[in-house]
Amino acid sequence: MADLKEHLLPAKPASAANLRDASYRPSAYGRPPFHGVDVLGLKKRGQGLRSWICVDASGNSQVIELDKFSIMRRCDLPARDLRLLDPLFVYPSTILGREKAIVVNLEQIRCIITADEVLLLNSLDSYVLQYVVELQRRLTTAGVGEVWHSEDNDLNKRRGSRNFENMFGNTSPDYLPFEFRALEVALEAACTFLDSQAAELEIEAYPLLDELTSKISTLNLERVRRLKSRLVALTRRVQKVRDEIEQLMDDDGDMAEMYLTEKKSHMESSFYGDQSLMGCRSTDGVLSASAPVSPVSSPLEGRKLEKTLSIARSRQSMRSSEGQTESIEELEMLLEAYFVVIDSTLNKLTSLKEYIDDTEDFINIQLDNVRNQLIQFELLLTTATFVVAIFGVVAGIFGMNFPIPMFDYPGAFKWVLVITAVVGIFIFCSFLWFFKHRRLMPL
Repeated sequence: MADLKEHLLPAKPASAANLRDASYRPSAYGRPPFHGVDVLGLKKRGQGLRSWICVDASGNSQVIELDKFSIMRRCDLPARDLRLLDPLFVYPSTILGREKAIVVNLEQIRCIITADEVLLLNSLDSYVLQYVVELQRRLTTAGVGEVWHSEDNDLNKRRGSRNFENMFGNTSPDYLPFEFRALEVALEAACTFLDSQAAELEIEAYPLLDELTSKISTLNLERVRRLKSRLVALTRRVQKVRDEIEQLMDDDGDMAEMYLTEKKSHMESSFYGDQSLMGCRSTDGVLSASAPVSPVSSPLEGRKLEKTLSIARSRQSMRSSEGQTESIEELEMLLEAYFVVIDSTLNKLTSLKEYIDDTEDFINIQLDNVRNQLIQFELLLTTATFVVAIFGVVAGIFGMNFPIPMFDYPGAFKWVLVITAVVGIFIFCSFLWFFKHRRLMPL
């Protein structure tokens, strides 16, 4: 990896070093910033040159300097698509199929895929470098498509009977075209990145939630709140990638638009066919101008020529539609595989969120139980206070300054206390019976 950095990337600018030394600040979508890009230099240059990593179909990589308009002319892209790759802005994950390129913005992987090359913004991010290394390995290693050949025997026989080397113009034994292999590596990198973050979140979440259930404290509640915020942000990103893949799978036109190699071959074949047709028409024009033709035979020969050309064009359109259907099936299989992966990651995050919600419900139940116990204790304490207040009323009555014959008997005070205590106990027991009858507390 270090050798690749030295080979692909120029010397690290001061602004990039400052960015990598800065503290981690997540963006609005929860993803880490685009590390290693000279953001300050980009602001100063504006529409100036930017450094791009170019990987061709043979697996060779080089660093090139191109401005925005050169990229637009080279890849035939509008300016709004290039904004998705701008490191100064944060956009949700997007996969766009254009006439001559595929614009990919999947987490840290921001690239332009054409029929012949892949262009990535030159970055010090480890995931970008891993993407370059993995793409080069798959382009230079034989037998990349063996995993796909085990899907269906009938499909293997049908694919084995076709010459994929002539179809895609690629010497690789993999039947997938170049743009699909580059897209597959990007999807794999994004799914792996999101799945690793989900796994790290799970490892941190479950012990923290178990600790919170055993000990409810302000510190643990704050940690769970931060954990839930990270979970919501990560779930939003995973959901966006899943929705993007699902949207591509549901639209056959978008999938057919992403088959760049076949469109390029059709454009070249139609170009050479038009040239040969123009040459044939020019030859016919010379012959008709130099030699007289019978007025009876000329329309017949012209109609035969038009009929032959229409039949050839219809056959060519039928072949292109068949190839388009098969390419859609191949891309659909590719997208479906990673749709299952990203859906599994989303289910994992959903399960974690449900566990957090269950923990919150359990904590709320515990707090409600404690609150109910406090209310019951307060009710008993209030009842006891009322009973004790009866003694205060009796003492206040007997404390008045007027003569009573009862004061002349020495045992009168004892009987007053006994009678007051009996009345208080009877009132207290009456309250307890009322509470039990009304089911205000378990007695």
